[in-house]
Amino acid sequence: MVRLATVSPCYNEEEVLEESARRLTKLFEQMIAEGLITQDSLMVFVNDGSRDHTWDIIQRLYHESPYVCGINLSRNRGHQNAIMAGMMTARHWADAIITIDADLQDDLNAIPKMVREFSNGNDIVYGVKVSRTADPWLKRFSAEAFYRLQSQMGVESIFNHADFRLLSRRALDLLAEYPERNIYLRGMIPALGLPSATVDDVLSERTAGTSKYNLSRMLGLALDGITSFSIRPIYLILNLGIIFIVIAFAIGLYVIRALIVGTAMPGWSSLMLSIWLVGGFVLIGIGITGIYIGKIYQEVKRRPLYHIQDILTHAHEEMD
Repeated sequence: MVRLATVSPCYNEEEVLEESARRLTKLFEQMIAEGLITQDSLMVFVNDGSRDHTWDIIQRLYHESPYVCGINLSRNRGHQNAIMAGMMTARHWADAIITIDADLQDDLNAIPKMVREFSNGNDIVYGVKVSRTADPWLKRFSAEAFYRLQSQMGVESIFNHADFRLLSRRALDLLAEYPERNIYLRGMIPALGLPSATVDDVLSERTAGTSKYNLSRMLGLALDGITSFSIRPIYLILNLGIIFIVIAFAIGLYVIRALIVGTAMPGWSSLMLSIWLVGGFVLIGIGITGIYIGKIYQEVKRRPLYHIQDILTHAHEEMD
């Protein structure tokens, strides 16, 4: 049997926490009865600096349930860092950890399949979304565009996989050796190269609350993923600059010819358009270069990813 821990980052999730704990408890009891996981398996809720009563609810659930544990971060550190805090805290205790958002839109029926794949020797099991009918059209469109953009920019990731996955203790130990500050787990975990498998993940409607991953956050995550794992945008800017030089040379030849045959006309509008167009691409190039320099600046400071304020655990061995 597998000693399992589920890790769920929470940010202003008080509306869904009790229902999430109830559904996970029912699943745990079913899996224990089937002999898939041990009775001391745990669900770890990570409070990522919520401004509501999320931590109060986690504390109450901890006292009411033998499965519920809690981690209270000192302030909001972001979704990826909250996941890392939960995984790195529980990795010395659990045989495997499954990360799943607290809203439980991911398919709980996939969790037993993940555990079986782990028992078959896979260190990583990805939950791959095969249906997004529960999501609004805009979110479905932006999500698929997000994955395609990553692929085109050279980022190795699993298409239609977010952060619903199982990691073995061996995978977590290897992940702990990655020192970077710009965490993008969807790119880091495939880079581990360990045996992996996938299971189908059918999204369901949220039971309460609203999604915290709006379009701006998704675009920010895409930008983080691309600039953390690929230098292809720099080469795209370089190639674009070469193309512009070729076009400028062709325009120069055209102007010389027009001057020779006497058809040249002064064009204020075309001049201004050229200035604005070239200036815009220059600014884009500077901006992309600035992003990379900014990430270097963040990395060299070596600041911690998170600070844990409180830990509530039923584990027989203290989680570090």
